Amino acid sequence: MKKQNIIMFVADQMRSDSLHHLGNKASITPNLDQIVNEGVSFENAYCQNPVCVPSRCSFLTGLYPHTTGHRTMHYLQREDEPNILKTMKQNGYDVVWIGRNDVVPATRAKTEYCDEFYDGNSDENLRDAEGVTFAPKKSGSSKEKDITDDNFYSFYIGKLEDSNGYGSVDWKCVELALKTIERKAKEKNEKPLFLYCTISFPHPPYGCEEPWYSSIDRNNLPERRPNISTIEGKASMLYGINSKQNLNGWTEERFNELRATYLAMVSRFDHQFGMIVDKLKETDQYDNSNIFVFSDHGDYTGDYTITEKVQNCFEDPISNVPLLIKPSKNIEVKPRVSSALVELLDIPATIADMAGIELDYTQFGKSLINCLSGEEEHKDAVFCEGGRIHGEEQAMEKGHGPQSPYWPRLSCQGSEGPEHTKACMIRIGDVKYIMRLYEKDELYNLKDDPMEINNLIDNPEYKETVLYMKERLLKFYMETSDFVPNKRDLR
Repeated sequence: MKKQNIIMFVADQMRSDSLHHLGNKASITPNLDQIVNEGVSFENAYCQNPVCVPSRCSFLTGLYPHTTGHRTMHYLQREDEPNILKTMKQNGYDVVWIGRNDVVPATRAKTEYCDEFYDGNSDENLRDAEGVTFAPKKSGSSKEKDITDDNFYSFYIGKLEDSNGYGSVDWKCVELALKTIERKAKEKNEKPLFLYCTISFPHPPYGCEEPWYSSIDRNNLPERRPNISTIEGKASMLYGINSKQNLNGWTEERFNELRATYLAMVSRFDHQFGMIVDKLKETDQYDNSNIFVFSDHGDYTGDYTITEKVQNCFEDPISNVPLLIKPSKNIEVKPRVSSALVELLDIPATIADMAGIELDYTQFGKSLINCLSGEEEHKDAVFCEGGRIHGEEQAMEKGHGPQSPYWPRLSCQGSEGPEHTKACMIRIGDVKYIMRLYEKDELYNLKDDPMEINNLIDNPEYKETVLYMKERLLKFYMETSDFVPNKRDLR
């Protein structure tokens, strides 16, 4: 039997609760919502690190960030590390990589990973080129801005005039993806398609063009999480960023505009996904395609009066991500929203299962095939991690001064105080526990406290729960920290 296509359509910085079918009444995501009628949307899917590079290095390998040291934005994959793109190419797939990198160093060609690589800026196949990196077009004035302006660190732009500035690379990526799908339909060879298309939206700055910008109902947005300055027992990083982003004087109307713009960006992503689906159907390839849609991590989007993301915090807005899978017709599926606890690093194992191949390298993911057919018990616990130890200067991401919109976060990351402490989250059932090296741990009952406001770590009623979480976390690190690779070196 001919192997089925694999399509991966990946967002950047999309939180799970930004989708309409997952409860956001203001969101407009009809194409993603349709997956629930044909596949599975996992409402409790978690990334393994809440920033881009570590997360992508994890979900393309099936390895946790701590197993390989991928905890910074500037440490990418080594040549000898596994990668599902590389594996699928070795197993006879026509691997086409379009858009964002954040995985392979720019000094290295993509030859081993794919048959074609397009950066989204041109039609040129850059697979064999060295020194190529993703470079999205910028938007807005080049004039020096006033850092005392309370909008400077907000990442808010608002309405984009057209599709030619910020975000235009995404349109090019989609165009190239459509051309690839159409070309594969015309080719005579039997090689199945593995399409890895990564989009920059809804990554800030928060800006979007019409018709999406005006489509979001500003009066129907979900409740915003309260200002972090009014909450006790949260991570120092959040208080530090809040004190520097200068958003505490914003009205709720201004936050609503920012949040609506973010949802508009999500809606545009949904529209682009619909274009992919339509092309697969038009070329009679939809039924024989396994489709994955997900994001590398989420975004605070004004929750706690903070925007963007954080390296070592794990509130659901940045750790809980969309994960939708529409399997090919030959795979049994029970369409629904699944409550199973799953991780993005489960993706390589799932792809291998769909393709009928064995992964020849160590990884910690677990195939989601049984979940697709109706099973709700997948993993007893899921994990997310980040931060650094004192003295680990290579993880500070230096070089961004006050003129960078990232300065509030990165200046905190450069502190040798507790702000950038190494931390790890574990969720079991409705309980989320966060262990931190240099400051108080956190514990939340997500059923009673979905906004993660009431830190229960000192509550005597949860003493046994905390002990159990710590033991499970220790087991997690023992199982994953010192694995032996599936190879034998010559001695």
